[in-house]
Amino acid sequence: MSRELAAGNQTGYNLGVRQESPPFSRRERMLPVSDGSTDLTPDELVEARQYRRLDLAVTLIDRVVDLAFLSVAAFYLALPLADWLWSVPGVGAFRSVRLVAMLVILMGLQAVISFPLSVYSGYFLEHRFKLSTLTFRGWLWRYVKRLLIGGVFTVIVFLGLYLVIWHTGRYWWLVGAGTFFVLSIVLGQLVPVLILPLFYKIDRLDAPELSERFTRLTEGTGLSIEGVYRMGLSAETVKANAMLAGLGRTRRVLLGDTLLDKFTPDEIEVIFAHEVGHHVFRHIHKLILGGLVLSMAGFWIVDRLLVWWAGSGGRLDYTNLPISTLPMIMLILTVFGLVLEPLQNAVSRYFERQCDRYALRRTGMKEAFRSAFRKLARLNKSDPDPPRFEVLWLYSHPPISQRLALAEE
Repeated sequence: MSRELAAGNQTGYNLGVRQESPPFSRRERMLPVSDGSTDLTPDELVEARQYRRLDLAVTLIDRVVDLAFLSVAAFYLALPLADWLWSVPGVGAFRSVRLVAMLVILMGLQAVISFPLSVYSGYFLEHRFKLSTLTFRGWLWRYVKRLLIGGVFTVIVFLGLYLVIWHTGRYWWLVGAGTFFVLSIVLGQLVPVLILPLFYKIDRLDAPELSERFTRLTEGTGLSIEGVYRMGLSAETVKANAMLAGLGRTRRVLLGDTLLDKFTPDEIEVIFAHEVGHHVFRHIHKLILGGLVLSMAGFWIVDRLLVWWAGSGGRLDYTNLPISTLPMIMLILTVFGLVLEPLQNAVSRYFERQCDRYALRRTGMKEAFRSAFRKLARLNKSDPDPPRFEVLWLYSHPPISQRLALAEE
């Protein structure tokens, strides 16, 4: 929660190089990582491994802090806080207002507790390894924006969830999942046109030297080259990335300016073809449908655990479900997400392999594919060959070594 904007579902797909926080390989052999001219030196590989170890440590600590905070809130803070809110003028008389107030207080406390970790991971760690282009003031402003946007979204989700519980009774988990499905679609449409522009300058791509390539790659796919945009990643980082985001009329391919400026036309074509693959295979739609199923499962588990924890005689008064149950619901959903993470990552890695194969087949540029991903690994300081169990646990994208191996098939 503290390190990233939690959107509740996938609304876009990126290249996934140096986007997760897995640790480094404990193997001593080095996979050459070339940018087209030189290999990654032993010193560069040591630096990348050190960066990844520190990033992994931050990720794990962040998760422990979140779980510890929600546990304390659920078992020790919830009832006193709910009782206090009853006595606050202008708040106690309105159940929905009390709920929002409790949620804001919990999010504020969590933000304060996790702020030192956020500063270290988001600013100091990135600057230590020369990956960030932000001043501290610039980083802080982006952090506040992410916190505010995430807070607004969280309030909408949980207020809507409680309204569904209060008004639909024992089958709230079905109605809640359907509501969350609709919200996912709305969010999917808004992310590239409303949320991302709050953080990055996004302009329609004007690159005549690439237009013919993009036109050829999008023929027969239903994706227009009018939906190709340049995203100003360089305002924040030296890392390169690209993504497919949006739904319907807001569907677009976003290419980072760091990628457009540092990669050859052939490499950009291969990367663009990978993103087109996500559109061709309808991965965003599949993820949203999968989110509907997981929402039903997660909300049903919440229902059963609430009946066991807060029910009387095996029954729960849904109409008068107290707001003191909020931290417990948040804790259950957080644990549910962590348990499901390996499965979700496995599905995501399968999708990524589909798109890698699609890019190779569509372009026929094996060498450009290899050089593009080696360059991405070099720029983003990615470990090309991490241990298998860490891939299964943490990676939403295949490691670089596996992606490069596809070009040899």
